[in-house]
Amino acid sequence: MEKTYKNCQSCGMPLKKSPNGGGSNADKSISSVYCAHCFEDGKFKQPDMTVNQMQDLVKGKMKEMGFPGFLAGFFTKGIPSLKRWKT
Repeated sequence: MEKTYKNCQSCGMPLKKSPNGGGSNADKSISSVYCAHCFEDGKFKQPDMTVNQMQDLVKGKMKEMGFPGFLAGFFTKGIPSLKRWKT
């Protein structure tokens, strides 16, 4: 059984804010690791994305939502330590 996380292990978004509470696994069950924006049918939606690209994407989305730039930068600082990006 996979470990349950509070935040998406790809982008850092709280899983409770994800549509359906998480992405979908290959067996159509809800992922307790990745959100619906990152993961669908057991695969990453953007498999070739780099960690820096993810940080830039999330920063941009946070700024669109009204977060100040310094806060968006602070919240995206931890993305490289998430499960998807650890090698």
